[in-house]
Amino acid sequence: MMYMVMGVKVAVDGEEENKWPPWLHPLLKTSFFAQCKIHADAHKSECNMYCLDCMSGALCSLCLTSHRDHRAIQIRRSSYHDVIRVSEIQKYLDITGIQTYIINSARIVFLNERPQPRPGKGVTNTCLVCERSLLDSFTFCSLGCKINGTSKTFWKKKSMEAATGSSEEPEESSLNYLHQERVKKKIENFTPSTPPRTGAETAAVSYRTAKRRKGVPHRAPLGALVIQY
Repeated sequence: MMYMVMGVKVAVDGEEENKWPPWLHPLLKTSFFAQCKIHADAHKSECNMYCLDCMSGALCSLCLTSHRDHRAIQIRRSSYHDVIRVSEIQKYLDITGIQTYIINSARIVFLNERPQPRPGKGVTNTCLVCERSLLDSFTFCSLGCKINGTSKTFWKKKSMEAATGSSEEPEESSLNYLHQERVKKKIENFTPSTPPRTGAETAAVSYRTAKRRKGVPHRAPLGALVIQY
């Protein structure tokens, strides 16, 4: 089955599809914060709710009256991106490895990738999928990136594209292949420090330093002082 996640078509086989709850892919593709067509005249008609049992798209708070016994979550906004509170999503989904943020005193995670032109200077860790800057203890920047980053099919395609001129599958698993590429990139960007000197080099430097060192200054004897009147 093909899924469009963050603008990328990902082929997910049956085993990988069953790894995630059935509502996750539809959730990531849903558009939120539009006005509810059913309750357009109501004061609170913004569609920022989602029913995990019905998977029927975005709902407003008034729509939830028909989903009282269902699992419903609330989607929020941060800098024009959809987020969800950790306290809500971790009840139904393992979010290990996804970076969390604190917004309005609540810890949240982003639903989908947030475009970033290039990592800033001094960045040592980035998202495995979109290369967004992350803290060192995290691997993905969003739920969508974790889906992609744990898909063998997705990384098999990425590794085949990276293997220029080769149509054979790499011997390593796709995730190991990606890890090796990232380590290689870090090594290429790393400038090694000056290696320690050997014993002979240290002796030579000490000798040259000793030759350049000035002698101890001596005061001229008083007998050499000539005074003219």
